[in-house]
Amino acid sequence: MDNTASFTIGKVTGVHGLNGILKVASFAESVDTFKKGRIIVARSDGEAGKSYLILHSSPHKHGVLLTLEGIESRDQAENLVGKEILVDRDQLPEPEKDTWYWQDLMGLDVVDHLKGYLGKITHIFQTGANDVLVVTDSERETLVPMHKYFVESVDMNCHTVKTTLPEDY
Repeated sequence: MDNTASFTIGKVTGVHGLNGILKVASFAESVDTFKKGRIIVARSDGEAGKSYLILHSSPHKHGVLLTLEGIESRDQAENLVGKEILVDRDQLPEPEKDTWYWQDLMGLDVVDHLKGYLGKITHIFQTGANDVLVVTDSERETLVPMHKYFVESVDMNCHTVKTTLPEDY
């Protein structure tokens, strides 16, 4: 799997039972991202990782229970705890209109119609209402709610996000 064309879709947080089932914190909106038959890579930082075939997935609390081919015992599953779960971009559906994968937004320039250049998107996090873009330049960090009231447009071809922030923001 080419890591430049792959997305991190979750992280193994624990094991469930004795038969090698993994507890995964999902970074995807839908459990369908972990569908049966999809090839994923489990890896830690700095390593290539290992590919696995998803045999079964189901929603569980705030994440997913995942059964992988070749992981049949609790001991094998425990070896994967802490690893990130990645999937090739070409295995994912194209996002709907006016939605984006977080990883696609990372590094985009953010320009406000009044304040000018704000910086680049360096992080994104969820809140109860909407996602929030963390925009960083050399001097400051700006939090921009990913809401149509604040985000005017996203232009993937020009690598820019245009915003309309309040004057006192």
